[in-house]
Amino acid sequence: MFAQTMISVVRVGLRLGLVATVAMASACTDSPSLTSSYDAPPPKTDLAVSAPGTDRAPHLDETRAKVLATMTFPRSEAENLFAHGYAVISDRYIDKVDLRNLGIAGLQGLSTLDPEIKIDRVGASVEVSRNDKVIGLFPLPGPEDSAGWGLLTANVFGLVRDTSTTLLNTDPEQLYTAVFDSALSQLDPFSHYADSEEARLNRGARNGFGGVGITYEIDGDAVVITRVMPGTPASTAGLRKGDRIIAIDGHTTSNITSQQVRDWLRGPTNSPVTLLMAGADTLARRNVTLVRALIVMPTVELKTDNDVAFITVTSFNQSTTTAVAEAVSNAEREEGDHLKGIVIDLRGNPGGLLDQAVTMSDLFMERGPIVSTRGRHPDARQFYAATAGDMARGLPMVVLVDGDSASAAEIVAAALQDSGRAVVIGTTSYGKGTVQTVLQMPNGGEMTLTWSRFHSPSGYVLHGLGVRPIACTSGAGEAMAAADGVLDRFNRGEQQLAAQLALWRATDHRNDARRNALRSGCPAEHHPHALIDEIVAEKILDNHALYERALRMTAPTQAAAGR
Repeated sequence: MFAQTMISVVRVGLRLGLVATVAMASACTDSPSLTSSYDAPPPKTDLAVSAPGTDRAPHLDETRAKVLATMTFPRSEAENLFAHGYAVISDRYIDKVDLRNLGIAGLQGLSTLDPEIKIDRVGASVEVSRNDKVIGLFPLPGPEDSAGWGLLTANVFGLVRDTSTTLLNTDPEQLYTAVFDSALSQLDPFSHYADSEEARLNRGARNGFGGVGITYEIDGDAVVITRVMPGTPASTAGLRKGDRIIAIDGHTTSNITSQQVRDWLRGPTNSPVTLLMAGADTLARRNVTLVRALIVMPTVELKTDNDVAFITVTSFNQSTTTAVAEAVSNAEREEGDHLKGIVIDLRGNPGGLLDQAVTMSDLFMERGPIVSTRGRHPDARQFYAATAGDMARGLPMVVLVDGDSASAAEIVAAALQDSGRAVVIGTTSYGKGTVQTVLQMPNGGEMTLTWSRFHSPSGYVLHGLGVRPIACTSGAGEAMAAADGVLDRFNRGEQQLAAQLALWRATDHRNDARRNALRSGCPAEHHPHALIDEIVAEKILDNHALYERALRMTAPTQAAAGR
């Protein structure tokens, strides 16, 4: 069984205490190859199509369709799928689960597809009603009986499809999604189910996909290239920003959707795709055949300003650590001995692969803990420590965070802060501190399940709390004078700030009231490209004594001693 541990990506609209997710490749076992992800046949739906011909009476067509649909519904597939799903929930979820509550909630999800269906627990039975009339009664399986809940769910499917035209004509995948979504919603905001198509896209985002290496937008009857990624088939073929794609493998781009473009451009690695192109400034057309390659979306950007390297990390995928290492090397090559510091910008970063958060932290740490995870399942309890070697050789470092920095981003910020390696600036981070495991389902879908919490090197739980900056820019504004005000508050309140940081690290993760009060001392804010954070970072890096003082305040005694 394929399992991938992840900390999921933050979803827009979540607030304090509800947090983002990240994927962890280091715990992957039996991970499928990328090619197999795209070579697999489409999932079997087993839905009956309407009868051919127009000379039958309507009611005969409906009867035949109903019989065919009932005959072809993959009942054993449904039983196996739900038995497997409930088994992994019972085994791996971070807290012990009563499958009776979860199973009933899942079956009640069918009412989202047909409101006339109602399912309730009545004593030791599961009661199924339609239009307030009881149509079925089933024995209630036990609280840990995953096989029983798989069988019950398949039996209920068979019953309700016999009585509901809506459910009869619903793709089984939609039924699966409705039940799993309803069941997993009882657990936490980050446990969820993805059908086979969504799972394929998720794997592409985490691990890369077969493609040509462009981003694009739809403009009338053409697809306009907005970016060509270096080192990709599109770059090698000479495609440029502004070029227009008129057809893809003979499919015209007239009245096309963005999803269709994506589906046509992506495919197995080493497979060809032919594009009919028009230049940005010419009507001349040409055919270009590209061979798809593994495309991993770039997540790292480098800019240098005033002898400071600003490295922006937008998320964590399988190439992030390598890209950060390359950015540091490029900055050192460009600036030489003039390079006075590195700023890692994690603002707006919703998370990504956990192993990349660990290896990226390890780039800059000589020794000591990076993060630990603790959960109910034995495999959920892990400890990660730095290996010797700091590629930046002790160069001063600042990390920027805001209220949208979550999961993997918070692991990096907490690790570099607690180890005394970097000064954190900005607003309190999101506070996403749970780890998810991604489990491949028998139908090709995925179940993302929360199975552990992660702890910073100093031991505090980040979930619902986040990382506290040493220089808080919440509500400060954008002017240069505002930056001076931030530093003035830091200089005048060192003792108070040290006490706050100590309390931050000592507060029990179950004490929501105190954790919320601590967060209010530096409220989480949305700071996309906020100049105030960058100005404060440069001022701290320009003042060596100030930087060293902030660093000493940042690291707890046990972490600082291990530097």
